Amino acid sequence: MRSLLVTALAAALLCGCAAADDWSEPHGKPAAVGELGAGFIDPDAPPAPEATITPRPGSWEQVHPPKGYRVVLLSTGEDASTKTLESAVTRWAEDEDVSLKTVDATDRRDHIAPIVAAMKLGPDLIIAAGNGLIDPLALVSANHLDRQFLVLGAEIAEPTFNVTAANWPGAAFRGEGLGMRDSYDPATFTPERAANALRAGVAAVLTGTTGVVVRVA
Repeated sequence: MRSLLVTALAAALLCGCAAADDWSEPHGKPAAVGELGAGFIDPDAPPAPEATITPRPGSWEQVHPPKGYRVVLLSTGEDASTKTLESAVTRWAEDEDVSLKTVDATDRRDHIAPIVAAMKLGPDLIIAAGNGLIDPLALVSANHLDRQFLVLGAEIAEPTFNVTAANWPGAAFRGEGLGMRDSYDPATFTPERAANALRAGVAAVLTGTTGVVVRVA
């Protein structure tokens, strides 16, 4: 376990920002730049925990992360669906001037250690991509409420308030044994859907609408 953790941390540092970045420096709580548009949520009836919301298309477009927003992309799998999600995160980070590091959970026998490695980097947000991470995240995230997670292209069956999901019909895998056939259709994983879900999900996290499923068309 210890050796895998060290390996994951080293990989994260190599794949992400350079050693000269400022992740070790004090970092205040990030605030959203911009405001949600009408139809993202009903401000008079905010969603309950674990609810699914369907924001009006484009209602998230004016919300951006602050410059230097610290994000770890935690991913597993070589399938086309996961690669589409990874590409969406990478492009978004470049467009938004996000400070991005990556942790690859390549060992299918143990996804816990990479999750721990991602948390130890101290990001503002951990974005998880890949169905293999769902069950391990369900175990780990509830015990680390100080960390914000965004599950992209899937969801956790019973998330705590620090776990938000962003997906669409066909991208709602909830864990082993929970309707894989009905909730996962790799043909629905298009770059446009992945990008919209990512931006909507990040907008939800930055504006405090967490612990819910954000479902886009």
